[in-house]
Amino acid sequence: MTPLHERPGKPEAGDWLAEHEEDGQTFEEWLAEKPVVATPERDHLYIQPLGPFSKAEWRILTLTVDFMGRYFDLPVQVLPHLPLSVIPARAQREHPEWGTHQLHTTYILDQVLRPRLPKDAVALIAFTTVDLYPEPSWNFVFGEAYLRRRVGVWSMHRFGDPSESKQEFRTVLLRTIGTATHETGHMFGMNHCTAWECNMAGSNSLEEADRGTLALCPECLPKLLWATGGNARRHLERLAEFSRTNGLADEARFYAQELEAIGRAGL
Repeated sequence: MTPLHERPGKPEAGDWLAEHEEDGQTFEEWLAEKPVVATPERDHLYIQPLGPFSKAEWRILTLTVDFMGRYFDLPVQVLPHLPLSVIPARAQREHPEWGTHQLHTTYILDQVLRPRLPKDAVALIAFTTVDLYPEPSWNFVFGEAYLRRRVGVWSMHRFGDPSESKQEFRTVLLRTIGTATHETGHMFGMNHCTAWECNMAGSNSLEEADRGTLALCPECLPKLLWATGGNARRHLERLAEFSRTNGLADEARFYAQELEAIGRAGL
């Protein structure tokens, strides 16, 4: 029988594990670090739209909110849209070589999100279509999050144009939900996975991320379920339904196979 989860192969030149030495993280190690977890008082994920969105980009955001609710099995609420004017000129720049308009992640985290963190939020995540940078010496980042302060921000800027075609819409959707769940996983204390092909594996590029998977491995799924109080069968059933509804055939097939496997195991 072909296993559902595979061990990672030798990283290609430029891949995350070719450039970063990481030991991974067992469930026991994760638990010992006392990660952020959902509680009866803090059980909501909040999404903060920031800056302009096209109609197609807003549709991607709406689907991402739906997917995150199923993935984390927590209520997800979208906050009122914020304009770019909440970010002063000193926290925005034009990239010195590319001329790309960019926003400073640290300002967004500390000055925009933390003062707006709802009391019942286990995490507050800003989404934007504008490119991001963490400090002047960096070209860009896809996103940034604090592990303990429960705020994060990431950008769809480099994921493609979802209005270009149905195939491009699907590609942008996969990239967005993959990034959203991966980075929110970090906010629940989950380190990069090195033991399996897994949604929590690190990536250095869109090409590497596109080779990855939306699924959590046998080491990381228990962390997520513990952190959110979720249920494995419900998690997989809801993700399979989302995938079928939104034309993600490979993902729907995989989740169905996982459901069959846990059924055989009596779980």
